[in-house]
Amino acid sequence: MTISKRSFCLVAAAGALLLAAPLSPSSAQTLKDITFVQPSPSSINSFPIYVAISEGFFKEEGLNVRVESVNGSGPVIQALASGQAQFGRPGPGPVLNARARGVDVVFLYNMMVKSSFGIVVKDGDSFKSVPDLKGKVIGVGTADGAEVSFARGILSSLGMQENRDFTFLTVGDGGMAAAAFTRDDISAYAASTADAAILTYRGLKLRDITPVEFLTYFGNGFAVMQSTIDKDPKLVESFGRAVVRGQEFAADPKNRDRVLADLKAGMPQENEDRDFANALFEQVLAKTIPLDASKGWGYQDPAHWDRWHKSLVETGSLKQPIPDLPKAYTNAFVETWNK
Repeated sequence: MTISKRSFCLVAAAGALLLAAPLSPSSAQTLKDITFVQPSPSSINSFPIYVAISEGFFKEEGLNVRVESVNGSGPVIQALASGQAQFGRPGPGPVLNARARGVDVVFLYNMMVKSSFGIVVKDGDSFKSVPDLKGKVIGVGTADGAEVSFARGILSSLGMQENRDFTFLTVGDGGMAAAAFTRDDISAYAASTADAAILTYRGLKLRDITPVEFLTYFGNGFAVMQSTIDKDPKLVESFGRAVVRGQEFAADPKNRDRVLADLKAGMPQENEDRDFANALFEQVLAKTIPLDASKGWGYQDPAHWDRWHKSLVETGSLKQPIPDLPKAYTNAFVETWNK
């Protein structure tokens, strides 16, 4: 079976858009119905939610969670602001842009604590850090993709200049990237999470050498409206506690078979090929492991928010700095969730 990043996305998009936790007649009267909205139809990218549903963690918190999928973080925030959903999984950039427009959305839980992009090398190669790639060829999927800007930023920060200290080579994704590695056309690859999963699925053992300071450009996490926090903090506590249990359960290797079954129950078509689903899940899971485990699941480092904020202003994504940046996120529930 040939899988490319494009075909994977098409398969995922064909998945079911709704998922409701199974309820017994006796429990249906006691559970509180809530809606969680995600930016794409993927059980793997929202794995703590789907695991918490299937393993009964939400039910134990008195919650019946329905999942709805939309197209992108913008519609996620719109669903929250309109009251159509209580919780969602947007990215940090859209959250800050929404707040700049006066939308009081709050990032509640940092799920994808590491960047969705990275510079990877073959596990057996001698490259230990990015400076070791001086004079080498770095593969990219497209000439102008987001991964190119990400990799160029890393290399530039280390004083490495394109076409002098390194060369980008457009090799495509999936099988073409795997072939480029196998032929030694490239020494490294600027990869997204899906890219890395496809290469792993094709038998390449990879090692991420992205500098830690760039990994902290975190990705999507769980968000809520400030009004929900104010009116029903117990709901926020219950939701986050179940999410933490789902994430901890999924991170334990001995639970892998059950986790993959939970994900397939949520999105059967995305998980048709078990080996590929497992490869993608491993890549996503790796991005969710906290940089500092002592802080607990969901913790948000203010310095990482400052870095995101500064980057968005410098690139023009935000027209001007947000005066109340600390109000864009909260760690108020992290300790309670992780008890």
